[in-house]
Amino acid sequence: MFELAEACVASLFAGLMDAIVGGGGLILLPAMFTLYPSADSATLLGTNKCAAVFGTGTAALRFLFRVQLRLTVLVPALFAAVLGAVLGARAALLLDTMLLRRALPILLLLILVYTISRKDLGQVHRPIPCPRRELVITAAIALMMGAYDGLFGPGTGTLFLFLLVRCLGRDFLHAAAEAKVLNLGGNLGALAVFAASGRVWWQLGLPMLVANVIGSLIGTSVALRFGTRFVRTVFIVVVGFLVLRTSYDAYFAGPRP
Repeated sequence: MFELAEACVASLFAGLMDAIVGGGGLILLPAMFTLYPSADSATLLGTNKCAAVFGTGTAALRFLFRVQLRLTVLVPALFAAVLGAVLGARAALLLDTMLLRRALPILLLLILVYTISRKDLGQVHRPIPCPRRELVITAAIALMMGAYDGLFGPGTGTLFLFLLVRCLGRDFLHAAAEAKVLNLGGNLGALAVFAASGRVWWQLGLPMLVANVIGSLIGTSVALRFGTRFVRTVFIVVVGFLVLRTSYDAYFAGPRP
């Protein structure tokens, strides 16, 4: 009972952070691995997706009603994210993700340094003027990050947000909104694969999804109220935290099941 309560608290905070800048998996997954140390890692990944799908979906809907998004670009890219996630999740059932765990903190550190050094990054919304080029780049990002989301997951929303800002000229608020829509596709694809293989604890995932949705509602309200500058500041703080968190998980924590 205590484990369930702690998992729900972690899920709430993960949903809150995920709605603003992503990275909620770096809160929730370590908590789940700590609370259920004897569980199969693929099952914990699948249960995490159960909560994340609904939290991400809630954030995506709220952003869709409040932020103007180009659905002609996002809808095809959403299918690319689903495809990538299905492929990644199937690979997760077979592969050891230790290499990704070790590479992630290095990648996040590079993103942090780059974002801090570019004061103007993500401050102004300057989308690519060519719709076809914009669609191709968005779909490529969605496919790549969907595959990563299915295979491993933690930090997907944060990486999504950065790539949308850097490659497509989005400001941080528009990028956060688009990242939620595309991340929803990745979560759905991965959840479908994990559920089909029996790797979801529904009795744990269902209470966690309620907590995740509550956190997501709080997070989107904060992001919409305070705007781009606030999201950029939170992004820098969260990426700094994720560098420390992922470094510990990859290089200092004991092996996971």
